[in-house]
Amino acid sequence: MRLPGHGHRRHADDIVIGPLDLPARVDEALGVQAVAFGLGPDEVAVRRQIVLRHMTYPGARALGATAAERLVGFVYGMPNDRAHWWSTIVQPYLRAQGYDDWLDNSFVITELHVHPRYQNRGVGRSLITTITDSATEPRSILSAIDVESPARGLYRSLGYQDLARQVLFPSAPKPYAVMGAPLPLRRR
Repeated sequence: MRLPGHGHRRHADDIVIGPLDLPARVDEALGVQAVAFGLGPDEVAVRRQIVLRHMTYPGARALGATAAERLVGFVYGMPNDRAHWWSTIVQPYLRAQGYDDWLDNSFVITELHVHPRYQNRGVGRSLITTITDSATEPRSILSAIDVESPARGLYRSLGYQDLARQVLFPSAPKPYAVMGAPLPLRRR
């Protein structure tokens, strides 16, 4: 998939969405995440190990957004598993809201980040809709910082709704919201 940079002809600013060998490009991807999410070197080092472990899970897959062969955004996810750390943290919050069943038969968006210079161009929307288009699960779940933000606005525009709010992850400075949407995601 190609998102045009300027005009209709192929241009250096064109963004191409396609499969990403995330383990091979983990440092480049985490560089995008660090800029987009404001991460320091210590947190990037921890996340590197997490990403590499996640990519060994059954059904895990990643997509990248590249401009002139440079990674400017990425998404990865997998079929949810209640035994995974994330699920064990969010499960009590979902149960309290009556949404415990969302942990079953869902595709979880683990990370989605776009370099700030490439935001507001449809890159995040293309990444998340493309990765969920190939999911066999009937729904998708994710977590996002629990503030009104462009990311949460994007998720809502795709059909995601809040399932639980004020979810506290160990060592995370801000609470998160868990959101879920039926698949396929709504198109604009």
